[in-house]
Amino acid sequence: MPDDPLPTHAGPFALGTFRAGRAPFPGLVTGARVRDLSDLVPSVRALVEDWDSRLPRLTALAARTDGTWHDLPDLDVLAPIEPGQILQSGANYRKHVVDLVAAEKESLHGATPEDARADAERMMDERIRSGVPYVFLGSPRAMCGPYDDIVLPALGEQHDWELELALVIGKAGRNIAEADAYDHVAAYTVCNDLTTRDRLYRPDLKAIGTDWFTAKNADTFLPTGPFLVPAAFVGDPGDLRITLRHNGIVRQDESTKDMIFDIPRLIAYVSTTTTLRPGDLLLTGSPAGNGAHWGVFLKPGDLIEAEITGLGQQRNTVRSSQA
Repeated sequence: MPDDPLPTHAGPFALGTFRAGRAPFPGLVTGARVRDLSDLVPSVRALVEDWDSRLPRLTALAARTDGTWHDLPDLDVLAPIEPGQILQSGANYRKHVVDLVAAEKESLHGATPEDARADAERMMDERIRSGVPYVFLGSPRAMCGPYDDIVLPALGEQHDWELELALVIGKAGRNIAEADAYDHVAAYTVCNDLTTRDRLYRPDLKAIGTDWFTAKNADTFLPTGPFLVPAAFVGDPGDLRITLRHNGIVRQDESTKDMIFDIPRLIAYVSTTTTLRPGDLLLTGSPAGNGAHWGVFLKPGDLIEAEITGLGQQRNTVRSSQA
């Protein structure tokens, strides 16, 4: 743990993966204390895979003092879960996408700022009414812990941040109705979906277009956690504050209210293609304020501090792969 204030979580407890010495273990977090759950389950993933029956037992366990307990500051905090699929939503915050579309209309089509923004807003309103989400797959190998160093790959220069609310599936389903979507959510966590912008498009394969694998899946490019906070404790996930600071400067500061497609629509959409299973991770998109917007990208020595209401805080130092 870094020498900073303890990460906070909504509700009476949260879950995570920790290390005290060599072997990682699943833990139940209550404030500044962590109960080792390895006497009960091998991993947090195992808890999520039996979520409906485990949640009442975890609630009872949080009020007890038996078992092995650790002080949170004495532990290494790892990514809280090893997921199945990682499904990632792109272009899902209205203001963010309006900014991008308006900038393109100005630079490429000569529109005035006022006309460009008005056109972009009309496009987003229509997308909300009749469009569908844009979702792609990420690699679990990109994940790292909430306090780990972000290691910049040797290729590319425009390394960017994208803070996102992520949900963990706790109940399997296919073709899930929007009205039933929240029944399939076990918990929420924090993800920072980093992207190397100048590696996003392949100049040698213009007909194919984007290269999501190279741009988004470098090792350490998905800091996750610190905790999984059970959905019942989070309140309205459509009204959480997403805040990211880069070297102490606030770069992203937005409510999840600004999502174009809310969580039920995202779950319903992805489940028409793939069966969702317990342990799958679904990222819901990133709001305005990434590095491309500011014209600032990550460099060795930078500090990223990120948080979402009730889910805890991340703190990552950036370093070069050559260090």
